[in-house]
Parts: sequence; C-alpha cells; structure tokens
Amino acid sequence: MGIKKYNPYTPSRRNMTGSDFSEITKSAPEKSLLAKKEKTAGRNNQGKITVRHHGGGNRQKYRIVDFKRNKDDIPAKVVGIEYDPNRTANIALIAYADGEKAYILAPAGLKVGMKIVNGPNAEVRPGNCLPLSAVPVGTLVHNIELLPGKGGQMVRAAGNSAQLMAKEGKYATLRLPSGEMRMVPIECRASIGVLGNGDHNLVNIGKAGRKRHMGVRPTVRGSVMNPNDHPHGGGEGKCSIGRPGPSTPWGKPALGLKTRKRNKNSNKLIVRRRDGKAIK
Repeated sequence: MGIKKYNPYTPSRRNMTGSDFSEITKSAPEKSLLAKKEKTAGRNNQGKITVRHHGGGNRQKYRIVDFKRNKDDIPAKVVGIEYDPNRTANIALIAYADGEKAYILAPAGLKVGMKIVNGPNAEVRPGNCLPLSAVPVGTLVHNIELLPGKGGQMVRAAGNSAQLMAKEGKYATLRLPSGEMRMVPIECRASIGVLGNGDHNLVNIGKAGRKRHMGVRPTVRGSVMNPNDHPHGGGEGKCSIGRPGPSTPWGKPALGLKTRKRNKNSNKLIVRRRDGKAIK
C-alpha cells in the first residue's frame, strides 16, 4: 500500500500524507462479524481516569478477527481486503467451503479469490496457518501463539513479521521484530507471511484534529505547568526540569524505567533480549 500526498491548500495540508488504500477491495464490513465498541475515555469502573489522553474520536465498530485459526483442513476463499479502524494491519474476509465467514489478518500478497487453509497439512504460503512444527526454519510468520490454542498474540501490527530460527525438542526459537530471540512451544500456531500495509508508519498526521479523530486528546509538557501540577513545573522562563531524571505527574520515574518483573515465569523462554543482552 502506497502513500499519497495532499495539495497544500491550507497550512496543515502542506506536509500531510495518508494511505492510498490500494490494497482495500471491500468498503462495507460484514455485519455478522461486527461487535459494539464501548468508549471509556480512559476511565475505570469508578469513573477515575486511569489512562490519560484518551477521549472523543470517531465512532467505531469492532471487527471480530479470528486469531485462533483452528478450523482445520477446510479451504477458504478470500472475499475481500478491508480496512480495520482497530489496528494498523488490514484484515481479509474469508468464506469457508461450509459457508462460515471469518476475518483474518491480511498478509502482503494476499489477493481476492485466493485459497487459504489452516492446519498441519496446509501448504507454506502467505495466509495459511500452521503449527510451528510444520513450518520450515527461516520462514517469516505473524500472528503467533504463546500458548497452544490460545490464539495469536505476537506480531500482529502492519508490516511486521518474525523469523523462525530453530526448532529443538518442545520449543521453536523465533526472532521477533524488536530483535528479541524467544522460544515458544512448537505446537503453537503461526500464520505465514509478512503483514500488509507496511507503509503505515510513513504516514504524517499533519494536524491536531486528525489525531482527535483517532480518540487521542492533547498532551501537555510538565515543564510548562506550575509546580503544584507537575514535578517538572515552575522556574523562571524556560528552564530545566530540575531533577536527576524525568518524572510522571505523581513523582514516579518516567522514560526508560524498566517495569518487567525480574522473576517473571516467561523469562526462561527469552534467549536474547532486544537490547542484545541475554536473560540472567
């Protein structure tokens, strides 16, 4: 999918870019695969804001995507490629031979009319879903399970893929998009190919209003606040934050603080972290 530019008939349009949606072949979603999407504006069940900068935005419906891909050995035909407002990757509407319809993540190269199959007997080609035990070493995959039967949890964003590096015993080793090397059970399923819409990260939003349409509210720097509002606030004119490191509005360390638990159970499955260091 390519990037289109706009004529600069307003200042905000000068550097704005957008997707040309050349991969999209179907505009209206499948009604049977839609679900209601409630807005919370970042608030919990007590009405308190737990995630800042959320609110407003265009109304959206959730597309029910099949991440498990456990309907084995029944061929399905690709009906259309659709836009999904809930994710960066595009989705594909497929129709199984028995009449059931489903949404899947659309890999690059998937076209309308192509056949896809799930299961250990499927061919290794984009769109098909197989257990890692049946995937050749070196293959690029996406939508990877962490536990067998739970459904894909890793590598689901536009343009991403992981590479199967090795298979040994009960585990397969994957190189994730971040550079992390990680082992997952070899019975876990993964879809073949690189996810489409790879130019998504090249889009220039261009104006604040476009971000508001996405449901993102403004972010104010702490250094321009008063001291009673933020630890970075106060001072005469434009000055430094006056602290050893950046903080959240509540005084906790921010920007770079590692929050992963040291004794997390899955640490033993990480061969190399994304910073190149081995897990101790």
